[in-house]
Amino acid sequence: MEKRELVIVGGGPAGLTAAIYGRRAGLDVLVLEKGMAGGQITITAEIENWPGIPMISGEELARAFREHAEKFSPEFREAEVKKVSIEAGKKVVATDKGDIEAEAVIIATGASFRKLGCPGEAEFTGRGVSYCAVCDGAFFEDQVIAVVGGGNTAVEEADYLTRFASKVYIIHRRDSFRADRAVVEKAMANPKIEPVWNSVVEKIKGTDMVEGIVLKNVKTGETSELPVAGIFVFVGMNPNSDFVKGLVETKDGGWIVTNEMLETSVEGIFAAGDVRDKFLRQVVTAAGDGATAAMAAYSYISEQLHLQKVLFEPERVVSLFYSSIDQEQIKLANEVEKKYAKKVLLIDGYKNKRMCEKLGIVDLPQVVVLNKGSLVKSKAINDAQAIEGLL
Repeated sequence: MEKRELVIVGGGPAGLTAAIYGRRAGLDVLVLEKGMAGGQITITAEIENWPGIPMISGEELARAFREHAEKFSPEFREAEVKKVSIEAGKKVVATDKGDIEAEAVIIATGASFRKLGCPGEAEFTGRGVSYCAVCDGAFFEDQVIAVVGGGNTAVEEADYLTRFASKVYIIHRRDSFRADRAVVEKAMANPKIEPVWNSVVEKIKGTDMVEGIVLKNVKTGETSELPVAGIFVFVGMNPNSDFVKGLVETKDGGWIVTNEMLETSVEGIFAAGDVRDKFLRQVVTAAGDGATAAMAAYSYISEQLHLQKVLFEPERVVSLFYSSIDQEQIKLANEVEKKYAKKVLLIDGYKNKRMCEKLGIVDLPQVVVLNKGSLVKSKAINDAQAIEGLL
């Protein structure tokens, strides 16, 4: 089986930033991409909130991310990840191109557009139903279209679509948009945009192409038909996390739960970007996540390689696990170091919680005796003298 240090699943802003930081830290980095590098930003017309650049297209920014990452020479491979699993304590990434064993994995697969689920949506996808304004907007030159949604993406893309369409309806189930105030004000100042409040799409109609939609007013229950040539759907996102379902902790439909170091519930597996449970999903936050996850992965890999060498490879090791945030335990560690220099290995159990879990250490301080990685004995202690009988 192929073995790599850091495997990054996903080539969007989070994954590419992680690749940059991972390579700069000296790691062997493999980036697995399912499709075009750049993720969702490649289908965004204009990005106005990337610091330092007042305006740039999503495609241009994605290209810049990729070119920057390429300068540090990670390996890019086009492959679909089927599953990530733990086998005999090892992290295995199963792809359609073969299995890969990784020291650490960063999940940066982002999220996908949510569907309406109404009759006609699947039938007319690609024939008037779209989830990408940049991709399909030009096909609706001088035609009437509808956008569904009330967040930033929906309102921003509706404004963009007025470059082509003669009129753009924004269908929203509430009586006000959730988008940022500046975004809403800009869109509402556009004479081609008309909001349709308190309404949902019941059905999409047409013959060969979309010809209209059936709307239902959520307050009155009344239905009406709205003739449109196309409908653009922006009603939220679903995390692309099915391949780790049941492995790492998730919430609310699959968003991956992480701590501040972007560690998941599984040792050595990290998550970055839109796929994780977080407050804000933007390019800038995804990039920040990528940097944090890569450095956390570097710390983890370095720690594992070091501990593997000093803790699990020797025939006999006596080690004291203590907490670096407890003054009494720090004092004990210093006494042990002075009394048993080079005889007792000191390990900060507070910083190495996963290692404590692996060895079954619940309470600190505790001395363990290992023989080539196998636990021979463990003992809770309160003073340095208590170690004498274990040496």
